[in-house]
Amino acid sequence: MMPCYQLPISQMRRFGLALMLPVTLLGAFVLPTQVLTATAQTSQANRPLTIRADVQEYDAKNQVITARGNVQMLYPARQIQATSAQAQYFSKERRIDFSGNVYILQQGGNSIRAEKVTYLIDEGRFVALPQSNRQVESIYMIQESDNNGQTATPAPQTPAFKRSN
Repeated sequence: MMPCYQLPISQMRRFGLALMLPVTLLGAFVLPTQVLTATAQTSQANRPLTIRADVQEYDAKNQVITARGNVQMLYPARQIQATSAQAQYFSKERRIDFSGNVYILQQGGNSIRAEKVTYLIDEGRFVALPQSNRQVESIYMIQESDNNGQTATPAPQTPAFKRSN
């Protein structure tokens, strides 16, 4: 048999095509299965954000969902529950705006009460605004312990809190 570099070009092309055909067919059968598997795994990883309300509207052009009246949101992936009079989910910006007697509860007991709250999904950050002449109320559950795992000394007594709302 002749070395490859001495074969005429037409024979080299036929030899190349003979190798390419099985590789191409194998790729056609193997690759779609792998792509479908990856897509299925990605879709299983997504967790739903559920919004219930008296009325809901969807603006397809701007990709905004507006929910009004007795709004309840459940976002298990972030362990968040929320209630408000209105909520808007801006899917392009990945932001949720709540307004009207907003109450947000996170697993572990942390909570926020405000008139308006914006939740920035990618940052995991809340921005809360009160009604005029009122304040935002947040409750954070903090477990205190010293280096040996024992409960730390209780904090000193503070003056009584005077509610503004």
